[in-house]
Amino acid sequence: MVRGLRTFKEFQESGERIASNILADRLRRLEQRGVIAAEAEDADGRKINYRLTEKGIDLAPVLLEILIWGARHENTGAPAGLIARLADHREQVLTEVRRRWRERSRDPFLPPFRGSGQTPTGAHTA
Repeated sequence: MVRGLRTFKEFQESGERIASNILADRLRRLEQRGVIAAEAEDADGRKINYRLTEKGIDLAPVLLEILIWGARHENTGAPAGLIARLADHREQVLTEVRRRWRERSRDPFLPPFRGSGQTPTGAHTA
C-alpha cells in the first residue's frame, strides 16, 4: 500500500505474481483481522479500495525493518541507495508514511523496483 496500490486489480498487476485466489484470501484475512478495510470508491461504488486501518499502520515500523533487512540480505531489486536512505532516516520515513495515511494520500511512498537488477546493500553472495 505504500506503493500506492489500492484495488484488487492493482495488487494483482503489481508484479508479485500472486495467484488471484491467494490474493483474495489474504485480503479477506487481513480485513477480518482489522489490518485493512475495504471501502467502496466514491466515483464507482462497484470498485473496492483497500486501506490500512490504524492497526495496520501500526505495523509500519516492523514492515520497514523487514524491508531493510530483506534488501540487505536478498536480491529484492530494491535500489541500494533507497534502502540506505530508508535505514538512515527511519523516524522521518515513518512520520511521512503516517502523514500520508492520515491524509489518505494516493501518492506512492515507494517507487516500483522490481527487475532493477541492482545488488542490495550488504547482500551476501556465494
